[in-house]
Amino acid sequence: MIIVEKSDPLSPDSYYLIEKLSAELASITGDSGKSNFTLASMDENRALWALAKDGRGNAIGCGAIRPLTENIAELKRMFSDRSSPGIGNALLTFLETSAKSMGYNELRLETRHINHKAVNFYKKNGYERIENYGPYAGREEAVCFAKSLQG
Repeated sequence: MIIVEKSDPLSPDSYYLIEKLSAELASITGDSGKSNFTLASMDENRALWALAKDGRGNAIGCGAIRPLTENIAELKRMFSDRSSPGIGNALLTFLETSAKSMGYNELRLETRHINHKAVNFYKKNGYERIENYGPYAGREEAVCFAKSLQG
């Protein structure tokens, strides 16, 4: 059983998962991903931090949404420790549903071309390639995706 809920990004469980994610990203891409995300961004209005926990209450995944525009949110710091199947899907479903209920009609994200698992995960879940935006514009190693939350 996987339970996903809004959580405190400053909690020990959150810190542990953010550090695991950063280490994994650094080993895959050479960049921890920390430069484009700060915990302070979770203080913004209409931002959300979520943790996935197993049936015993152990933190097994995390993810966040933060505003890009009035109608578009950005998906950040998605991570699953892969201790059981379905963690990523549970997190993504929770974050998409939350974003829609918060008034967003689109989610965007960035990952790296070399992070094949992430690229395939987002494609499988209905995300479509878009022009690199914001801090990712002009960066060849980056790949951006978007998904409409309408319909």
